[in-house]
Amino acid sequence: KQYARRSAVLIHIQKVVHRHYINLTQHCAIRSQQEHTMTLREEKENKKKTPRASSGIAAPDIELGEITNGIAPTSAASTSALPQEESRTVVRRKQYAVSTRWERDIAEGRTNRREKLRVCNNTCCCCAKPLGGMHVLWERKSDGSPIIIAGPLWPFCMFVTVPLIVFISGVFVYFVLLNDKIGLPWWIQCIYYPMIVITLVSLFFTSCRNPGLAERVTDEEAGRGGWFWNEQVGSFRPPGTMYCRECKVLIEGYDHLCPWTGTGIGRGNMTAFKWFVTSVNLLCYGTIALACVAFLLF
Repeated sequence: KQYARRSAVLIHIQKVVHRHYINLTQHCAIRSQQEHTMTLREEKENKKKTPRASSGIAAPDIELGEITNGIAPTSAASTSALPQEESRTVVRRKQYAVSTRWERDIAEGRTNRREKLRVCNNTCCCCAKPLGGMHVLWERKSDGSPIIIAGPLWPFCMFVTVPLIVFISGVFVYFVLLNDKIGLPWWIQCIYYPMIVITLVSLFFTSCRNPGLAERVTDEEAGRGGWFWNEQVGSFRPPGTMYCRECKVLIEGYDHLCPWTGTGIGRGNMTAFKWFVTSVNLLCYGTIALACVAFLLF
């Protein structure tokens, strides 16, 4: 028994040491990457500050007669080159706080059952770029921020939620609203049709909009400002930002993962989600009430 206890304690200590070693190596890699980017920025700034004559380019010849009021005119080539250099602004692509385990698996090419399902979902999404458990369909070319993004449960939204709304409302319209024998007022159609459109549009904006993906922050000053360290993504997170296991990213103002919309609900799509919940409830209860009235009239 003593030998078994000692071996169990040694195994536990080995696991803890291995875990801390992995965290330390990840932190060192992130710090080295930051230092490398800082050195590159300093080199670019130094190159911009150095004069053009130091680069070996000969200055244009200026005659004495062309100098007026102590100011020498610049050549057309130099004047045309200045605005081009000023207009070149380096835009940093956003690095979102994605699961480090997912990044490691993608880098090493390892896949499990969930990853195989993710690959299947990715192939079904046309031109999709994986970002954790989500799929980016359209992004800005400047900084890489997603404009249209699908959640991890997009098949449920596509093949369950949308068909339920379209099929039930379509059957109700065909058998009740367009039935002359029942004789419902015409203004009911003017209310019912826009309600269907509002429900579908709010569902699209909820499921395909950026829920509020948080960027990766590894600066230690953020921890002093009240931010919390998240080991799953290797980043500091502000209060209110939570990690979604299915989306595998940090989401600002994270509330929950909605399977009906197929994505996580956060600060970015909370307004659209409230519109969707309100409109789908009004559509559901309105359909039931009108169906009861039509049954009594028929």
